[in-house]
Amino acid sequence: MSSTLPLPFFGGTCTKAAFSFSLKSSSPLVPFQHLHLFRSTSRTTTRIRSSLFHSLKAKATAELVQDKESGVVATGKPVVEHSRTFIEARSEQELLSGLRKEVDVGRLPPNVAAGMEEVYQNYRNAVFQSGDPAAVGVVLSNMTVAFDHWLLDVEDPFVFEPYHKALREPFDYYMFGQNYIRPLIDFRNSYVGNLSLFYEIEEKLKQGHNVVLISNHQTEADPIIISLLLEKTNPHIAENMIFVAGDRVITDPLCKPFSMGRNLLCVYSKKHMYDVPELVEMKRKANTRSLKEMALLLRGGSKIVWIAASGGRDRPDPFTEEWYPALFDSSSVDNMRRLIEHSGTPGHVYPLALLCYDIMPPPRQVEKEIGEKRIITFHGAGLSIAPQISFPEIAAACEESEAKDAYSQALYKSVSEQYNVLKSAIHGKQGLEASTAGVSLSQPWN
Repeated sequence: MSSTLPLPFFGGTCTKAAFSFSLKSSSPLVPFQHLHLFRSTSRTTTRIRSSLFHSLKAKATAELVQDKESGVVATGKPVVEHSRTFIEARSEQELLSGLRKEVDVGRLPPNVAAGMEEVYQNYRNAVFQSGDPAAVGVVLSNMTVAFDHWLLDVEDPFVFEPYHKALREPFDYYMFGQNYIRPLIDFRNSYVGNLSLFYEIEEKLKQGHNVVLISNHQTEADPIIISLLLEKTNPHIAENMIFVAGDRVITDPLCKPFSMGRNLLCVYSKKHMYDVPELVEMKRKANTRSLKEMALLLRGGSKIVWIAASGGRDRPDPFTEEWYPALFDSSSVDNMRRLIEHSGTPGHVYPLALLCYDIMPPPRQVEKEIGEKRIITFHGAGLSIAPQISFPEIAAACEESEAKDAYSQALYKSVSEQYNVLKSAIHGKQGLEASTAGVSLSQPWN
């Protein structure tokens, strides 16, 4: 399947002067949650307290914990002597000058440093679009931590296993992603469809059942956006969802820290299977290992798995410029259905719709190279779920040879219908009035 998560590593340019422009106060969005990123303590803890933050009454902080006494991290690897250039930065000037310093001493490749600065400029502009009076502090707080962990991964690259469990200690990568993306979502113009079904899913998980969400896929930040829209009402789902993720999000150095905060089943996307012909066989074997990992997980029960059934992100129609869910790959849908059926545990398949492409639209065409240009804006997002769809019921109404395709089409139809409701609510400015008999919209964070 395709990459599902990392974060924005955006394209575009802007002048540094924009950083100092006067922010106008606006009605508050969902308040920025000043959460500690660390759950463990150690003898050496650094806190960033900038006078810039205080002048704007921004309390966003970043912490870095290093356990020099034990000499190991949570993974059991020896601690690499790590530069503190970024985590100690107290202003934009110090942060960006730190990039030049790290390039000069040879710790950062120039192309990675250029990408980091580009991310900073675009992330900063997007957060400023929110009108949040604390935006300057939020940007600096989040970007110092991001820069620090990008450098850390260059110094000591993290290697993902076929099944990667979110790293929460000693550094909480999950909350790092939540706090980074939260300021980009316009919660006043965001909606959740059929919230009651997420409560239904939680009950099934408590009973030991498995749940698979067959979904469309719009941005690299989809997993984090899903978690943010559910964190107030369904934190168990938000934190425990397993995402089928492509190899691109676990190899791009600017994506990896965000991927490290999510539960991932790592596979090679069909769309990139033949990018390097000599690696095809290796990729196939790796995917077989990942499928075995998924089968083992499902046998244990109480798992919720998200999969992009098209094998990649949605793209706009080249002629109309309209966005819509990409067609589902019926073989991918059927593979998940069979894994559920053979797990020995009750399983359920639900169609899930996402609308969030404005926040981080993908390139217009699928790209082979790692390091795509990314654009980011402050915008509303939508998430909706519909009742589970039973394969036996679909199969009973058609020929056996047609059942697989019919089932995939039924799921796709439901996702498309939900997507259109979200589109009316967000882009059509209808808000909660866009609700239909099949999709009841709400804003559970209010």
